[in-house]
Amino acid sequence: MTRIGLAAGLLLWPAVTLAQSGISIETIPLPDDDEDPIIETRPTPGVAQPTAEPGERAAGAVLRALDKVSGATTDIELSTGQRGQMFALEVVLSECRYPAGNPAGDAYAFLTIRAPADREALFSGWMVASSPALSALDHARYDVWVLRCITS
Repeated sequence: MTRIGLAAGLLLWPAVTLAQSGISIETIPLPDDDEDPIIETRPTPGVAQPTAEPGERAAGAVLRALDKVSGATTDIELSTGQRGQMFALEVVLSECRYPAGNPAGDAYAFLTIRAPADREALFSGWMVASSPALSALDHARYDVWVLRCITS
């Protein structure tokens, strides 16, 4: 019972303190759903702006896999549409893209990863080289990520 009273007191303490100090709290109403605020954005000098271009297609990609149990890593180069074996996983590269005009930039590849014994894919989607955890393979033993696109 003491814990409940202590928790309630800690929750009410800021309100009581503000009331005693004469500070009031104003509630600001949120706009209705049909009222869209207009936000003006201006480009910041010296900062790269996102483009609407989807990027350049590459001939293939370089991928890396990690076996979390043994600590072993392996790299593989796959051409677009090619499948390869990385440890006990089968990897299919559908497409690799990179920023237009910047082949050394951030690569992203569409991969399908499955265990040969399973019909269902363990992973199917885009992986981003600079943020592998953004869209990652969820496997107990193996990690796979994109290193870069092959441009020639």
